[in-house]
Amino acid sequence: MTKNELIQQFNNIVGAKRVLTKLTQTAYYRSGFRSGNGVALAVVFPNTILEQWKLIEVCVKANCIIIMQAAKTGLTEGSSPSGDEYDRDVIIINTLAIKQIHLINNGKQAISLPGASLHSLEERLAEINRAPHSVIGSSQIGATVVGGIANNSGGALVKRGPAYTEFALYAQVDKNGKPHLVNHLGIDGLGETPEEILSNVQKGNFDPINIQHDSGMASDHEYADRVRDIESDIPARYNADSRRLFEASGCAGKLGVFAVRTDTFAVPDKERIFYLGTNNAEKLTQLRKDILTNFENLPEMAEYLHRTIFKITESYGKDTFLSINYLGTKNIPKFFAVKAKVESLLKRLPLLSDSLPDKFLFYLSKLFPQHLPKRMLEFSDKYEHHLILKMSDKGVVEVQNYLKKHWSKEHDSGFFACKADEGNKALLHRFAAGAAAGRYQMIHNNKVEGILSLDIALRRNDDDWVEKLPQEISDNLVYVLYYGHFMCNVFHQNYIFKKGTDKQKMKSIMLAMLNDKGAKYPAEHNVGHLYEAENSLQNFYKKLDPTNTFNPGIGKMSKYQSHCSCCHL
Repeated sequence: MTKNELIQQFNNIVGAKRVLTKLTQTAYYRSGFRSGNGVALAVVFPNTILEQWKLIEVCVKANCIIIMQAAKTGLTEGSSPSGDEYDRDVIIINTLAIKQIHLINNGKQAISLPGASLHSLEERLAEINRAPHSVIGSSQIGATVVGGIANNSGGALVKRGPAYTEFALYAQVDKNGKPHLVNHLGIDGLGETPEEILSNVQKGNFDPINIQHDSGMASDHEYADRVRDIESDIPARYNADSRRLFEASGCAGKLGVFAVRTDTFAVPDKERIFYLGTNNAEKLTQLRKDILTNFENLPEMAEYLHRTIFKITESYGKDTFLSINYLGTKNIPKFFAVKAKVESLLKRLPLLSDSLPDKFLFYLSKLFPQHLPKRMLEFSDKYEHHLILKMSDKGVVEVQNYLKKHWSKEHDSGFFACKADEGNKALLHRFAAGAAAGRYQMIHNNKVEGILSLDIALRRNDDDWVEKLPQEISDNLVYVLYYGHFMCNVFHQNYIFKKGTDKQKMKSIMLAMLNDKGAKYPAEHNVGHLYEAENSLQNFYKKLDPTNTFNPGIGKMSKYQSHCSCCHL
């Protein structure tokens, strides 16, 4: 069919107002959250999963590339096109309007449709005193439950591991180019045809007696034991871990996912946050070993910050902190959407930079008084290494006794039990750290060549977590920023390079060093278009999508049909 005929079919399915084709209209959806952009013939917005299925059918018939997209919060360019080197027309199907969430099994599990955000699920579950897989991080800016499953998103919660389920409803294109609806939700009686199945799932028409309970896992039940195994030379979690690649879980957009079924978790009766500081990294190493080996109760969170990222975030993450603190997590997605539209408009205006909104927010934040608690600021001056340790129920007393015994009398370490406001602000400061490096680069663009962001998982038995950089790298650095999920040995490392630095050379050196250490990368943000997928991960993608119809090019793989470029050279 011609392109005009294809667009008309989209119009017939969702209505002309929900089909965007102009470059100015599609610009936002064709770009990544942090970086990257590419081409697309159209961006289409289904209202139901049945419309989503019909769009996929039309795209497959027209031999188009399909990129599934929701909140577009991925940090490695994995939910947007990359460049223009595609051999077929690219269609973006944005599912953010399909927000339904259905609680089943008395709220112990949830079925989330592709536009349902983690924050929305968190709000629904709060009514019954339960919680979703993750409650910090990208949930603040609208990330979806399906997106988390598709990318094995890690999160900060020590006990729960990466987002994972073996229950999903999805579209898959076979090796002959035929689309199939695959129903692995573990619920019988949904119907026989795609129309029946999808309509029943959309409406939540589930008979409780038809829900299977022993046919698979809806979360990683084994992770708590895995993270405790500190003698293993395999990282606790990383995106290419074959034990947690299953259909929609880890699919990275290589399937058209309509719904996932996930576990929910009981909210603890009591929680307490402790703030730790030390100048002796071995103290934190020993704490990690002691907690994972000897404690009866694992922490809820154990978030690490180096003093440098603490200080940088205090200044360059202040507007992020204030935005969430005053607007609330519920309004942040709307705030980012408005900001994105302003940036898109500025790109079309000559002599104006699309970074103006960020610069305005940065300088506006300077007018506000100090936003961090006094005790945290005192620790930032006194200690190099910081840990935000959140315990629950019996674990509160357990860690109090440990810290009083091992952290109270040493001159190079200290701790305090946070008041409620201090604890909330400590975690919010940790979240704001994720945007601080980018904001620093924008403000000091004339002095900075760019940022290399690495998302790494060290071996569980690797005690050498404090990085020692060779002179060749350190001589080219303005700052290096370290933060991460300490119990899991997962770290985010942002290298801000001086103007004129060969970033690709620096990256090659860094990745070679990580390979020598037995580290895995990426740990939790998935490969997107920034990382090369390991062979096992490439094979997983090819098995899911043999014709390379969905999200081609991720993991530095081929963008061509059937993963073959031989006919296009």
